[in-house]
Amino acid sequence: MVKRLDDLPEVEANHLRRVECPTYDDTPLLGGKPLAERRVAIISTAGLHRRGDRPFRPGDGSYRVISAETSARDLVMSHISVNFDRTGFQQDSNVVFPIDRLRELVADGAVGSMASVHYSFMGAFPPDAAKPHAQHLAGLLKADKVDAALLVPV
Repeated sequence: MVKRLDDLPEVEANHLRRVECPTYDDTPLLGGKPLAERRVAIISTAGLHRRGDRPFRPGDGSYRVISAETSARDLVMSHISVNFDRTGFQQDSNVVFPIDRLRELVADGAVGSMASVHYSFMGAFPPDAAKPHAQHLAGLLKADKVDAALLVPV
């Protein structure tokens, strides 16, 4: 349920009012080849990783690598927010990591190809904590010849 700040308990509303929200310069949309010719990677903020991988911790701006062959049953969520609703993920992991949908789009020819690996951040972190990791990730995407990303903000 979406609420307005005025509808929240005063302590929670005041906390949210103090959260720093950075602003970013506008970036014009870039042209490019059709989606049917693009290589796509999924980047989620659901705090997902493979079973046995290092879980996310408070303030963690790093990402986890999820190979394209990873089965949904091998994914776990270590998102740290106690208010984070995991129901959708538990019912269908494609809600937060649409790997099966991307496979279908590739099979149908709507998307050119799928990246060999995909990535998940945990959304509950200060944006500056992710900056060095995002810069490193950009190099990995380029090396994998990814030219489109499916950003899944959770």
